[in-house]
Amino acid sequence: METIVGTIDRVAFSFGPFTVYWYGIIIGAAMLLAISLASKEGTKRGLGEDTVTDMTMWAIPIGLIGARIYYILFEWQYYLQNPGEIVQIWNGGIAIYGGLIAGGFTVYWYTKKKRIPVALMLDVLAPYVLLAQSIGRWGNFTNQEAHGGEVTRTFLENLYLPKFIIDQMQINGVYYQPTFLYESLWSLLGFGVIIALRNRKGLLRQGEVALSYIIWYSAGRFFIEGLRTDSLWIGDFLRVSQGLSLLLFVGAIGIWIYRRRDYPPKTYYLEGWNLKGERD
Repeated sequence: METIVGTIDRVAFSFGPFTVYWYGIIIGAAMLLAISLASKEGTKRGLGEDTVTDMTMWAIPIGLIGARIYYILFEWQYYLQNPGEIVQIWNGGIAIYGGLIAGGFTVYWYTKKKRIPVALMLDVLAPYVLLAQSIGRWGNFTNQEAHGGEVTRTFLENLYLPKFIIDQMQINGVYYQPTFLYESLWSLLGFGVIIALRNRKGLLRQGEVALSYIIWYSAGRFFIEGLRTDSLWIGDFLRVSQGLSLLLFVGAIGIWIYRRRDYPPKTYYLEGWNLKGERD
């Protein structure tokens, strides 16, 4: 295990036998913010005041389980030899794509059960999921993980980074590329772009906000993943996240084009649900 030499202790506080890490606090705060904002947006779009909150009570725990299973599947040789560590999620080992896939299926199940338009629900959630991902990457920062290869301190200083980030990117006397920061900023920029596009009348149809999220995030993740040193691999030739990112990017564009050919055309996002007495 690496010896952490950064200036930020990954432990926020302890009481008795319990230890609370900054990672958990940051991830929890990001989720709460996303749920709050999505709930308000869902209410504006006619989904009901508590619909989004109720759905996330299912999607978050199932998403965490999916994130863990996804990670284990690509590290199965290790966990076959150490089965007792499978449930030790506090020791690390979750993958965002696994969480998004499991969460997406949960949203689909919930919306079908409640007879709510799945595309609209995904549209409401997508920008705030991206915002939560942007914030959550700072949990990786406190853990000194999700970083890239070795660089010099001069390299980091030339990026005009604050000193606390530069210091935290030093592990065992070696400086590393802050790929966590690249993804955080890419996600934050994407959040702003998607919100701006979403709020323009007559632009995005229902389902296209979520597709915009997939296209934006997968494009950035493809390139950033290539810089990381902790990637999951298929054999020795393909980074899992890069392969999935490419598949999602192409697939989302294809679905967008296909859906635009539908007649009658899909409802615009800003028209919401049930505002014209419509149900799907």
